Amino acid sequence: MHQLKDKKYKLFFYLFLLMLLSTININYNNNKNYSVVAIKEIKVSGLSNLDNLKTEENLSSILLKNIFFIKKENLNKILNKNNLIETTHVKKIYPDLLSITINKTNFLAITNRENKKFIIASNGKLISFDDVDLLLQKLPFVFGNVKNDYFINLKKIIDRSKFEYKEIEAFYFYPSNRVDIKTRDGILIKLPQKNLHKALRIANLIKKNNKFKNNKILDLRIVNHIITSNE
Repeated sequence: MHQLKDKKYKLFFYLFLLMLLSTININYNNNKNYSVVAIKEIKVSGLSNLDNLKTEENLSSILLKNIFFIKKENLNKILNKNNLIETTHVKKIYPDLLSITINKTNFLAITNRENKKFIIASNGKLISFDDVDLLLQKLPFVFGNVKNDYFINLKKIIDRSKFEYKEIEAFYFYPSNRVDIKTRDGILIKLPQKNLHKALRIANLIKKNNKFKNNKILDLRIVNHIITSNE
């Protein structure tokens, strides 16, 4: 019985010692105070070298804070300000390193808002053209007003239909939320408001059929009807 009590006392003692050490400051030669388990380094990866450095600078406010008590929600408040981030994985490497791996958001399309170009990203955010390098990217342009989450859902439907997203040059959205798609080879596909997945599968099959290679308009707005035109 005494041995059990002794073990409990030792356990409480070690816990108390750990808490004590986590709050003690040690004075280094540079006259700055550091906690024994303070965060002394933040390492960010997943973005470009420049964006990784910018993110590390944005997180500098948590340097010297106790690594045990850093909460993910507090980190996310800072990280969510970066529109290039899709998801993050945070790893505490004791005693003093915080490692953050970033999954970069995907660029889906270009749109115009208030006479300024933006990128619609897969994280649901709009990214200014000034913040990214698009020299190596060919993104479709979105005409008309569309909510970001609606467009992201449309992108998922397109991917599931096996219609090649990279073949799309432009989207034309109407006030009713109906959309037309123009392909890079000049075919305008008029889609219905409902059953988009089915309509896109049909459009994909027709597009690959040589019998319709001269058609420039494919109208699928009417259920169970296909209207084509070469004008």
